Amino acid sequence: MRAEDADLAAALAGIEALDADILLLTDIDYDHGLAALSALNDRLAEPYPHLFARLPNTGMPTGRDLDGNGALAEPRDAQGYGWYGGEGGMAVLSRLPLSLIWEGSAMLWQDVPDTRMPPDDPGRGIQRLSTAAHWMLRAGDGAEALTLMMFHATPPVFDGPEDRNGARNHDEIMLWRHLLDGRLPVAPPEGRFVVLGHANLDPVRGAGRRQAISALLDDPRLRDPHPGAPTSLWPETLGALRLSYVLPSRDLVLQGAGLRPPAEATGPHGAVWIDVAPPDPPG
Repeated sequence: MRAEDADLAAALAGIEALDADILLLTDIDYDHGLAALSALNDRLAEPYPHLFARLPNTGMPTGRDLDGNGALAEPRDAQGYGWYGGEGGMAVLSRLPLSLIWEGSAMLWQDVPDTRMPPDDPGRGIQRLSTAAHWMLRAGDGAEALTLMMFHATPPVFDGPEDRNGARNHDEIMLWRHLLDGRLPVAPPEGRFVVLGHANLDPVRGAGRRQAISALLDDPRLRDPHPGAPTSLWPETLGALRLSYVLPSRDLVLQGAGLRPPAEATGPHGAVWIDVAPPDPPG
């Protein structure tokens, strides 16, 4: 992060161009003390005063042969795909103070309401639902505080006819609806909130159990600021897909929304943004 690198320079330029008050990064490695995240932040022209990250499930060993290939301690045997603990996690940079309300990352997949986990799944008793993490954070203080519900789900591919990843992707997305419905051991957010993250599921195109993301997009408590807009591009294979989402609650005033297309130097995924404000006080 401290060296000169063309790809890093492109990523930094993209972050600075967004000029976001709150920025969620996915697929960024986690380390103790947030050394890499802090080094990235220090390279920005105006570093963010508040950083947040926690150890993700990616690369966390289960001790089981989850993919059934006769080998242990491979990426597909981890809680979330990864060669080592902390690989491909999530991080938040913010101009507003952040505090953790709830973390659902340790919840077992089998314990999720209406779980799609197969009864004979090799991960029974140990497999967590979250591929990377599910966080509920508070941004800001007092009446202006905003609840952020963040996640990064597994892609619903790279498995066999059992569709294990498709089932898990479905349940990772649906977790937020279960929370809003009061079906989890945590209270739904009070006041304004935003669901944001990388769902790895397009409501129309590509593989996966699309009813999960469709149900989230159609939830009357949420607003969809980017209907039909692709956020990722693989020009020679998958084409354009909508995989990343920022969905504000209905009681937020949507002042603007947009996408920054993927850049070759920073991979196939672009940035998704919204500009919101609290509603005007009555009277």
